[in-house]
Amino acid sequence: MKIGVIDYGMGNLYSVEQALLRLGCDVTITSDRDVLDKMDGYLLPGVGAFPDAMERLNELGLADYIKGLATLNKPLLGICLGMQLLYEQSNENGTTKGLNLLKGEIKRFDELDSQQKKIRIPHMGWNPLSFVTQPDWLHDLAKEESTHVYFVHSYLAQNTKQSEVLASATYAGQFVPGLVQKDAIMGMQFHPEKSGPFGKYLLAEWVRYVKERSASK
Repeated sequence: MKIGVIDYGMGNLYSVEQALLRLGCDVTITSDRDVLDKMDGYLLPGVGAFPDAMERLNELGLADYIKGLATLNKPLLGICLGMQLLYEQSNENGTTKGLNLLKGEIKRFDELDSQQKKIRIPHMGWNPLSFVTQPDWLHDLAKEESTHVYFVHSYLAQNTKQSEVLASATYAGQFVPGLVQKDAIMGMQFHPEKSGPFGKYLLAEWVRYVKERSASK
């Protein structure tokens, strides 16, 4: 099974590639749309600023390509900034339009908690995911001993559509959409490749989902 890691110059590509290779995937890191056309599933990583990322995606013609994947209902997983890019817009350093594949916008964490104490930003560390609903592609979720995953981010999705948020975390009393999905488009705000056993489980389940969809064609 072939997974295309979409390379636009702003992602921790090595760790994602290694995690997918350990799961038995044939991994290609590329920005070439002709090469991407041959893939079964797609991963959109991301580290850095939202405006810079969208500028790069637009320059490379990848923004329209990714929107086309959604139209074709092809599996796409966005990780960290890659998940945030799936939303309508971000207010990071001004307002920047996103890929508009999920309902909501990306905003910076509120700097004060409910007690008006300043919180540490970025949100960095381990938090448990609380599942609102269990999607069909996740099997044996109840058997997992822990749902802790590793977050590193200063911005989060807000004003989201309830049905698109599968699992969330909290940080300083703020609701953090952690695992999101609309049809074959999915996002993980955390880093599954750095999230120990549960992160590996989630990534493996997504890979199995892609494989099953590919086999059913």
